[in-house]
Amino acid sequence: MTDSAAPAEIAVVVVNWNRRDLLRQALESLARQPGPSFEVIVVDNGSQDASAEMVQREFAGREGLPVRLIANPVNRGFCAANNQGIAASAAPFVALLNNDAEAAPGWLAGLRAAFERGSEVGMAASKIVVWEEPARIDKAGHLIYPDGQNRGRGAGQQDRGQYDRPEEVLWPDGCAAMYRRAMLDEIGGFDEDFFAYGDDAELGLRARLAGWTCWYAPQAVVRHHRGATLGLGSAERLALIERNRVLLAVKLFPWSLLWLNGAYYLARIAAGAWAALQGRGEMAHFPGAGGKLRAALALLEGDWKALQMLPRMLRKRREVRRILRLTPRQAKQLILQHRISLRELTQQAA
Repeated sequence: MTDSAAPAEIAVVVVNWNRRDLLRQALESLARQPGPSFEVIVVDNGSQDASAEMVQREFAGREGLPVRLIANPVNRGFCAANNQGIAASAAPFVALLNNDAEAAPGWLAGLRAAFERGSEVGMAASKIVVWEEPARIDKAGHLIYPDGQNRGRGAGQQDRGQYDRPEEVLWPDGCAAMYRRAMLDEIGGFDEDFFAYGDDAELGLRARLAGWTCWYAPQAVVRHHRGATLGLGSAERLALIERNRVLLAVKLFPWSLLWLNGAYYLARIAAGAWAALQGRGEMAHFPGAGGKLRAALALLEGDWKALQMLPRMLRKRREVRRILRLTPRQAKQLILQHRISLRELTQQAA
């Protein structure tokens, strides 16, 4: 933890919105972290459940756990709040921890060690397991489908040690990740147009296209309450995921993949519909005919909102060119190398 006479090596940013009790447990898990010096920056997005007051009362000034609070009057979204937290510290490394996640002792040290592999390592990914069932994988880095939909590597699998090897992955999940500040200074932080969901994918892929790499640290373990923010069966969540899938592809995909986006999307929808008939996949969160209709309308809403934002994303696409290090061919190879199979994507629930 932080020596009061020395600056912190790591800034841990925790964004919160109306999850006071989960936030308390997340902060308590940080109090048990040995190893590198760190500070905690809690960014509260206008919570109505006295979350900010709890942080001030129970953690501000607590010995051994330096916590600072940024209290927003309204919900500015996950992206803007993380950018606030990142800007509030000068630490050379920035870790993110969801308010619905609890870090095992050694989490920070495990992530920090990944950066010793080389100066090109800009991101480190945690081994995230399901809080209620810690023998089940939630995410061990990320994979992507060629229409822009992304999914946690190993999501839903029983943990049999198959993800216990340090290795390069596409990008980390924003639930529990670490970033090199030099990388963020070069490529920028979260794209605030994404608001929430898919934002870590956009940042991670942008970093990869700029030539940075990501290493998975299996010893950095986090237990995650899945879907605690909006709920796994939330139509709003599904609409945001769909909108941001399109925005990510338009902003970052090479044209050779972008032209095929519609075909990949239709293939995924067809496979997802077949999985839904078997009670599997994402649609399992939307039971019954009414639930399926609600999900379909959410997808259409996401696509409509994405369409309205296309001119803005195309302008950003041109701006991103200044940081690119990979050629379009290399970018396509990277995406296809870390491609999730259609079967795995549609049979497993997010």
